[in-house]
Amino acid sequence: MKIFKILLLTGVLFFVSSKAFCQVKVLDSLFIELNKTSADTEKVYLLNDIASEYADTSPAKMLEYAKKALILSHKKGLQREEGTSWFNVGNANVMLSRYAEALKSYTNAQSIFEQLLKSVPASEKNSIKNKLAITYGSIGVVCSEQNNYAKALEYCFKALKLQEETKEEEYMSHSYNNLGIVYKEQREYTKALEYYNKALWLQKKLGNDDSGAVTISNIGEIYLLRNEPDKALASYKEAEIMLVETGNKSALAELYNKLGDYYVKTTDYKQAEQTYHKALSIFEEIGEKFGASASFGALGNVCAKQDQKGKAISNLMKSSALAKEIGVFEHVKDAEKTLSDIYEKSGDAAQALSHYKKYSAAKERIDDAENIKSMVREEMNYEFERKEALQKAQTEKRQMMFDEQAKRHNLQMIFTALFILLLFGIAFLIYNRLQLKKTLTLQRDLAEYEQKALHLQMNPHFVFNCLGSISSFIVQNGKESAIKYLSKFSKLMRLTLEYSKESLIPIDKEIEGLQNYLELEQLRFNNIFDFVITKDTAIEDDMALPPLLLQPFVENAIIHGLVPKKRRGFISVDFKLNGDKLVCTVTDDGIGFNKSKQLKENSVTVHKSMALEITRKRLEVIQAFTSKTSQVEIQELTDGNGQPAGTKIILNLPIQYSPN
Repeated sequence: MKIFKILLLTGVLFFVSSKAFCQVKVLDSLFIELNKTSADTEKVYLLNDIASEYADTSPAKMLEYAKKALILSHKKGLQREEGTSWFNVGNANVMLSRYAEALKSYTNAQSIFEQLLKSVPASEKNSIKNKLAITYGSIGVVCSEQNNYAKALEYCFKALKLQEETKEEEYMSHSYNNLGIVYKEQREYTKALEYYNKALWLQKKLGNDDSGAVTISNIGEIYLLRNEPDKALASYKEAEIMLVETGNKSALAELYNKLGDYYVKTTDYKQAEQTYHKALSIFEEIGEKFGASASFGALGNVCAKQDQKGKAISNLMKSSALAKEIGVFEHVKDAEKTLSDIYEKSGDAAQALSHYKKYSAAKERIDDAENIKSMVREEMNYEFERKEALQKAQTEKRQMMFDEQAKRHNLQMIFTALFILLLFGIAFLIYNRLQLKKTLTLQRDLAEYEQKALHLQMNPHFVFNCLGSISSFIVQNGKESAIKYLSKFSKLMRLTLEYSKESLIPIDKEIEGLQNYLELEQLRFNNIFDFVITKDTAIEDDMALPPLLLQPFVENAIIHGLVPKKRRGFISVDFKLNGDKLVCTVTDDGIGFNKSKQLKENSVTVHKSMALEITRKRLEVIQAFTSKTSQVEIQELTDGNGQPAGTKIILNLPIQYSPN
């Protein structure tokens, strides 16, 4: 995760001064110029340059001078420099780990640069696009640090699009690398490899061997994760040669740690031990405690695998001590857990207990940090929603003004036409009114059925069951389960309310909602079923469908298919393309459609019957808007003996794209 941050920050520091003097001399020169000048515009430039110079050494000083530049640029109406000032404030907050504040600063810079892009002359557009692209990339940094990978991808792609327009190949390579890292974190290794290779191609073209070596190392890591050790080793060896030539010791040490992981995976423990020692030697030479802690931990683990108890304990103790010193409790947790296992295995119960307590304390610190991160993530999401709502209101206002002007123009044309040909004008008005009435009726029906579907999903019975489950977890002292359940429930509520604002959402957002809902139902029904959600790789990222379209069918599969089964079940949700159709399939191995129908005949089932009817009407509305067929098909599945073996729901939808 540390490499991830470094790579992204390569883009974040876009506005940092690149003068050839050492930092002290540059700062002295800038302060002299600042004291000499009386022009406000020049002062703003100098204050922003001073702020940038402090980026590597003093985030607090960077924040101080960026704020001074911000106040003066706003007062004097210098929009471009105000945007740069907000950007520098955001950078300082990132380095101070104030991610919510950083996001607010970056979004302010984004708004300014987006407005400038509409007003500056064509000759200056590329300059503004470059600043806006780096701002998007910085927002991606903040999102990735809070594990909000969907938003990180969204803003990385926005940055990449602008960089492609301005042909900034160096920064395009950064964006490709960042996309690869985000996809790796999401375990989408094929996509990660695709973007790493794009980054590497540009880096080789630009002759950037240092960055290219890091990218090749990342590619090797993907091969190792995909269980292709031969390719991984080849990539690591190629990167090693390049890093030795460029003299990048930090990256070389990181590479040796990865190479050691390769040897562990191939059970060559002697070679792994030697390689970790190489990494440790370099980390200690350059004073990199984070990397040294990781190397000590890896050495301890590999020694434990070789039954070298003394060496394992020594290395793990060093790893834990270093990690505790720099506040990396993930390393502390791993080292203390392994130490506890070693002592337990050797029969030293007292030491095993002592280290297990340290492991538990570190784990608790990590959990607390994750809870804080979760709260920050929610605050950031609120900021995104607030900004989007503001933009939507502004867009609607402009659209209303445009519509009003268009309406007046049309009326003038109609009155003119009436003087020329009265009958033709009357016929035109009648036709126009019919079309308008038809459009309004369709829009009203769509809104009505979408709202009904929303209320249907979040019905009080479901909410009360969720709250009852949370209460039960708390009573049973299941604190972690209660927190986990409550977190997923609150996220589902937020996603549902968010989706209700849009007529179309990307397929990945629908998958996110289904994933969260199914995990919640797993907790609610004590893991009586497993599930899998798959998506065809041919489906593009901006393909979309109406929100909450599949949830009623998934809920039916659980309640009426799997719960009555009394045995562990399975649900699969699949999205694929078939010609010009998006085919969505929900399959369960429950009691079957007909059997479920029989069981429901003597019970009140208004909710479920409404779900199917509302979904069908929504499909009719989709068909009316797109002029393409939309249909739902229900299939009864049987086994080899003709006995019911589940239900399959197939929705055939026209391919649509997200408007955003």
